[in-house]
Amino acid sequence: MKLVPLGDRVVLKQLEAEETTKSGIVLPGQTKEKPQQAEIIAVGPGGIVDGKEIEMNVEKGQKVIFSKYAGTEVEADDETYIIVRQSDILAIVEE
Repeated sequence: MKLVPLGDRVVLKQLEAEETTKSGIVLPGQTKEKPQQAEIIAVGPGGIVDGKEIEMNVEKGQKVIFSKYAGTEVEADDETYIIVRQSDILAIVEE
């Protein structure tokens, strides 16, 4: 199944949480928070959304940080994706 976002929506795949902290402490599964960092899988076309012209400023393949409680989780091909509005993306991670 291929997810094709509409309007100003973006499909994200959440990156895996770190198993250990920088100081070497191993985190058990239940104490780990879901990371707010994800990779962009697909980007909608933008256009007129709610009466405003929206230009998409993100691209497929970029790593981003998104708002903690944003989006809708969707299961497709045994993977979990999150569909968010572009405005829920807080920053692009450049390495």
